[in-house]
Amino acid sequence: MAIHKTLRMNQLFDCYQALLTEKQQQMLELYYEEDLSLAEIAEHYDISRQAVHDNIRRGENALEDYEAKLSIHSKRMQRIDLLNQLAAVEALSAETLELIQQLKEIELT
Repeated sequence: MAIHKTLRMNQLFDCYQALLTEKQQQMLELYYEEDLSLAEIAEHYDISRQAVHDNIRRGENALEDYEAKLSIHSKRMQRIDLLNQLAAVEALSAETLELIQQLKEIELT
């Protein structure tokens, strides 16, 4: 599995997991966060590997659809980038830099 896809799915999962079905949440968590194989997840739920694959793909598609419609993740990344650019400005006071750091921490939690 490509690291880029895993990273993206984890980021989208963080944003939209509450919008998925409980089963999709559980399977995506086992697959992407726990790094279990399709066979291991299938054994855990006592279902076929194909059923796990289909459920994970539906979850992935749902995450991508939510991002396409809501753009929460991409806007968050844009805000973080702008905060990083602002923090790099040399003429900022220590107080302003502290506020920027606090905003970045909010974005990353």
